[in-house]
Amino acid sequence: MRLKTFSARRMDEAMSLLREELGAEAIILSTRRTGSGVEITAALEAEEPVLIPPAAPTMAAPPGPLTFHNLPEALGRCLARGPLDQTLAGALGFGPMPDGRDRPIMLVGPPGAGKTLTCAKLAARMVLGGTPPVIATTDGQRAGAAAQLAAFTGVLGLTLAVAPSAAALGKALARRMPGQPALVDSAGCDPFDTRQAVALHALAAAAQADLVLVLPAGLDAQEAADLARAFAALGARHLLPTRLDAARRLGAVLAAAEAGPLLLTEAGISPEVVDGLEPLSPARLAARLAAAPRRDAPLAAEEAAS
Repeated sequence: MRLKTFSARRMDEAMSLLREELGAEAIILSTRRTGSGVEITAALEAEEPVLIPPAAPTMAAPPGPLTFHNLPEALGRCLARGPLDQTLAGALGFGPMPDGRDRPIMLVGPPGAGKTLTCAKLAARMVLGGTPPVIATTDGQRAGAAAQLAAFTGVLGLTLAVAPSAAALGKALARRMPGQPALVDSAGCDPFDTRQAVALHALAAAAQADLVLVLPAGLDAQEAADLARAFAALGARHLLPTRLDAARRLGAVLAAAEAGPLLLTEAGISPEVVDGLEPLSPARLAARLAAAPRRDAPLAAEEAAS
């Protein structure tokens, strides 16, 4: 699937640009007004494979502590130009997690990224902070998906709404009190599949939500960058990487943040629901990147036995 955003002063000009490049078969995903005019995001199901060129040559980084993390070459060279916390602050965006009060937080991402556990972590923090949220899941088909989240919400004393359609999701979120935060756990989505992308966009539009992309650390850096660009085209503006406690290489996290571009907010650092998230800052991320990597298991086991 090909995704592209067109900007122009007037709607007819933007539509003309869209039709000229993508043709009459393009599906319009969203339209919005900007300070300079209008913006249209559209998708086209490719009949032939679409090759997405990499933003930069990948998997090579300059000598130094960053080499281990398999950063894209251009980003690695940029980060190596000075103190790591300072170059991270200059190259990537960092920001707080949306609070879910004005607009619901909708967690999106590929299957198995850790969205449900992240939703439980955010819910637990809100409950402990005295602002219990409204929680909904759009994943009504995957076996055990709703049951897993319901187990968490039950412990927290919260009711879970299962809302697989845009209409059901809108009704579930409409029952929240003014100023009450809301969390939406979405089903895993392949953003390169037009049907799945359109369905996710419809749910996000119905919820009027802030989309937060949840991606596991340890992916291939270029794969993570491609996913970040695709979810950004669907409206994601924030990135929450998971499994920072288990991944040895963090190049995918940085590549995704740069490619979106997406604001790095928090990260999953533990399977524990309480205190399982850590706010990300240039200093904290620099410390994780510079830390000595854990050794391979066979070597560690051999040394322990000797």
